[in-house]
Amino acid sequence: MTDVDHLSVDSAKGDPAHRIVRSLAGLTVPIGAVLAALVVGALMLWALDASPIEGYKALFSGAFGGADELADTAIKSMPLLLVGVGICIAFRAGVINIGGEGQIVAGAILSTTVALALPDLPRALLVPLVLIAGAVGGAIWGAIPGALKAYANVNEILSTIMMNIVAAQFLSFLLQDLLIEEGAIRIQQTERLSANSHLPLLPGGTRLHIGVLIAIGVAVLGYLLLFRSAPGVRLRAVGHNPHASRYAGMPVQRSIVQALALSGACAGIAGAVLVFGSESHRLIGEGGAAAFTQNAGFNGIVAALFGGLHPLATVPASFLFGGLLKGGIDLQQAVQVPGALVVALNGIVVVFVVSSLKLQTRIRDWAAALGQARSDQHVE
Repeated sequence: MTDVDHLSVDSAKGDPAHRIVRSLAGLTVPIGAVLAALVVGALMLWALDASPIEGYKALFSGAFGGADELADTAIKSMPLLLVGVGICIAFRAGVINIGGEGQIVAGAILSTTVALALPDLPRALLVPLVLIAGAVGGAIWGAIPGALKAYANVNEILSTIMMNIVAAQFLSFLLQDLLIEEGAIRIQQTERLSANSHLPLLPGGTRLHIGVLIAIGVAVLGYLLLFRSAPGVRLRAVGHNPHASRYAGMPVQRSIVQALALSGACAGIAGAVLVFGSESHRLIGEGGAAAFTQNAGFNGIVAALFGGLHPLATVPASFLFGGLLKGGIDLQQAVQVPGALVVALNGIVVVFVVSSLKLQTRIRDWAAALGQARSDQHVE
C-alpha cells in the first residue's frame, strides 16, 4: 500500500460524516428494532382482545413509573449487565459464550460454599470474599470450554451449552444432600446465609443494593480491559485475525482461554449477586437452575447485542431490556393475558434486535465507503 493509500484510509476513518453515521446507526437501529417489536406485540395484544395502549402503559409504568419500580428494574438488569459484559469480552476475542447460565450457577455455588464455611467473618471481608468466589467459580466454568476450544478445537457454542446442563444437574445434586437446609421439609435450598454476607442496601428506602454499583464497575473494567490495556489489544487482535496474531507471536490459544474465563467470571459475579442480594439470602434450587438464574445467561446475550457488544453501551441496554422483563409482569396482570404472551414479546424483541445487526453493518459499510470516496477526492 502506498503512502497515498494510507492517507486515504486514515482520512476515511477520521471523516466527520463517517463517524456521525456510525454513531447514529449504533443508536437508532437497535431502538428502531425494539419499537418494531413493540408494534408486533401490540398486534398480538389486539388479537387477544386486550388493549395495547393499556398493556404498554402498564408495562412502562411497572418498569419506570417510580423509585420502587426503577429500583426493581435495576435489580432485574444487574445479572443481564454482568453477563453482557462477559459476552462483549468473549466476542471481541472471537469466541461465543452461550454458557452464561452455567457460569452463573457455578459462581453462586462457590460463593455460597464460602459463606457457609466462614459465616462469622466480618462483613467488610466476607462480602468481597463471596464476590471474588463467585468470579472464580464462573471463571473456572468458562475456562473449561475455553481450553477445549483452544487445544482440542471443540466448538465453544456446543461445549458452553453442555456446561449449562452439567451446572444445573450439579446444583440439584448439591441441594439434595450436601448443601440442603436441615429440617423436616426437604426443600432444595440452603440455610439462610450469614447476615455478614448480605449485600448492603443503597440509601433511598428501596430494595436497591450495591450489586448495581458492582455491575456498573464491572462494565467500566471491561471497557478499560478491552480498549485501554495491552491485554485487551491482544484479545481483540486474536478475535480479528487469529492467524495473523499467531504469526506476530501472540499466544492465541491462551488468549482464547483467558477470554472465556473472564467472560465466565463476569457471569459468576452475577450468580453471587443473585444469592447475596436476594431477599431470601440463600441459594434456592426449587424449580430448576433456570428459576434461580431467571434466564439471565441468555438475556444477557441480547443486552450485549443491543449495546453493540461494547461494555459501556451494554449498561443502558441492560436497563432497557430489564425494564421490558420487569414491566412485562405488570402488562400481564393489567390486561389479563397469558404469561406466554410476555415470553413471546420478549422473544420478538430478541429476534428484531439480532436481525438489526445486519442492517447496522450495511449502514456502517456504506458510511465507510462514503468516507473513503470523500478522502479520495481530498487526496486528488
